[in-house]
Amino acid sequence: MHPQKNALVRLLSDDDEQTVRLVKEQLTHDGAEHMDDLRDLAACDNPVAALHARDVLHEVMHSESLDRFALLCATFSDHSDLEEACWLLAAAMLRGFEPAAYRQRLATWGAELARRLRRSTTERHKVSIMADLLAGELIFVGNTEDYYNDRNSLLPCVLDSRKGIPISLTLVYMLVGHHAGMPVEGINLPGHFLARHGEVFFDPFHHGRILTRRDCEEILRRQNQRLEDWHLAPASPRQMLARILANLLYVYHRKGDDAQYARLKHWSHLLVHRRP
Repeated sequence: MHPQKNALVRLLSDDDEQTVRLVKEQLTHDGAEHMDDLRDLAACDNPVAALHARDVLHEVMHSESLDRFALLCATFSDHSDLEEACWLLAAAMLRGFEPAAYRQRLATWGAELARRLRRSTTERHKVSIMADLLAGELIFVGNTEDYYNDRNSLLPCVLDSRKGIPISLTLVYMLVGHHAGMPVEGINLPGHFLARHGEVFFDPFHHGRILTRRDCEEILRRQNQRLEDWHLAPASPRQMLARILANLLYVYHRKGDDAQYARLKHWSHLLVHRRP
């Protein structure tokens, strides 16, 4: 495509809107095979042509991400990589998203947590140190004011706003803990997702507050349920991804966004009925 670059720059900066539209449609159609060339075009010196090329690049990336996430749902297992799934979900929902900067942010926080954990003595102490960093200093909190917002379920949005719902905040603790060598598991408690490190349960939605079994019993009692041991078992990556998609389904149902609801329903179906 390089010999044609100058011609494409001229066409994309043409005053005729129809010419620009037709060129963009053709580039979008062929774009998946020429991603490096598209990136080169998007970085050209002509600001108008570069803007249109970025539009095409984001459209191609988004279309690819939709296909890749659908395939992931169809094959995702109890041992698959939840972090990768969340980045791909974000790419499917947010045009132009790329995860590199967010990965680095998690790694940086994990390195800082690892440094602080050197003075830890018990599992409970480690959880307190983690909560001091993530909730106390970085101010990750539950979004009680705008709970039913789709951005609360998308990992990069949660990392930007420092606000989320129980499962997305637990995911942040899990990923930072992974980088720090401190394993954190998600607990799929009905009505309120929790976290666990070793034998210590805690609540990332409420500033990392440490919970007793009686606290967990009270959470379920408010739903007229009785706590059973299986309620406190670690959630698998597949269970967590299913719950993330279910939360988004509910959000789009509330909003009346039929297109997004249908897309999320399709992904959820693929995940539940995945191929072995």
